[in-house]
Amino acid sequence: QVQLVESGGGLVQAGGSLGLSCVASGTIFSRGIPDWYRQVTGKQRELVASMSSSTNTKYGDFVKGRFTISADSAKNTVYLQMNSLEPEDTAVYFCHLERWSRGTRYDYWGQGTQVTVSS
Repeated sequence: QVQLVESGGGLVQAGGSLGLSCVASGTIFSRGIPDWYRQVTGKQRELVASMSSSTNTKYGDFVKGRFTISADSAKNTVYLQMNSLEPEDTAVYFCHLERWSRGTRYDYWGQGTQVTVSS
């Protein structure tokens, strides 16, 4: 059973930084690296960052070079370093893993961690 546990959220002033961590169990990163989504109250979840290797990363358009996703396969942990935070980045941040088995897609989500950026 795949489990994802996020940590590192909190309150930060605009322009500040936060680092999020997601520890994955029940899976290994060679089968896929978890990615990061976020959800603002009343809006749909949106992709923040994903990676398939250290040199193949993807970010949401709103990131604009401010965030960095990384992973440590030995620790089964994926990270999201967020710099130059803006009030608009206030959201619940989720760790997510997509799996396919026999033609069926499975989505695993962590419980989420709140990030609040004050102006």
